[in-house]
Amino acid sequence: MPSPLKERRTSGAARDGVSEFTTERLSIYLRCLAQLEAAGVTTISSAKLAERFHLNSAQIRKDLACLGELGIRGVGYRVADLRSHLAQALGVDRTRKIIIFGAGNLGIALADHRGFNIDGFEVVGLFDDDDAKHGRSTRNGIPIQPVDRLEAVIASERVEIGIIAVPAPAAQEVCDLLVDAGIAAILNFAPVQLRQREGVAVTSVDLRINLESLSFALTSVRKD
Repeated sequence: MPSPLKERRTSGAARDGVSEFTTERLSIYLRCLAQLEAAGVTTISSAKLAERFHLNSAQIRKDLACLGELGIRGVGYRVADLRSHLAQALGVDRTRKIIIFGAGNLGIALADHRGFNIDGFEVVGLFDDDDAKHGRSTRNGIPIQPVDRLEAVIASERVEIGIIAVPAPAAQEVCDLLVDAGIAAILNFAPVQLRQREGVAVTSVDLRINLESLSFALTSVRKD
């Protein structure tokens, strides 16, 4: 179930000693639990959870143990309670506001992406330095705004996450602009390694790296 589009390149220490790998798996478990709850399942064991979603039961128990004693002996996990606990641990038990910088094809697609506007996240602004784009809106009605509105929107909406969807040469400048405006967490889609600042979490998504990994896998298979 992990997204094939995401390449893990995250700065900053893991929170409370929980690794980035563990955090990603907890996010996967949360999505699995949402499906179970929607299907009316009330309790489930780690073995059944692993079997149903093609996961590793021992890894599930180890990961959940990082959050305390969550299971019930002889019963397993109460789906609703575990989902609530994971949502709280991942910080998605409340809505976190997002702005996107870059109103090209990628930025507009991200702004309209359902995954960025559900279950704890909400895109509240889309920005670009191209005057010709200002005044337009995405399919979901998110207006494209000028850069001089950036700080005001971040402050008034209490935005916590910024997404960079600009070409590589402009990415660092945009990153600095977002951080200076008060953003402390950045998702970077530009294929470039950003200079990092203390106290700012940065995760980069590089589709080329994923494609090269697949190419390597194909090469290995053919050698076998």
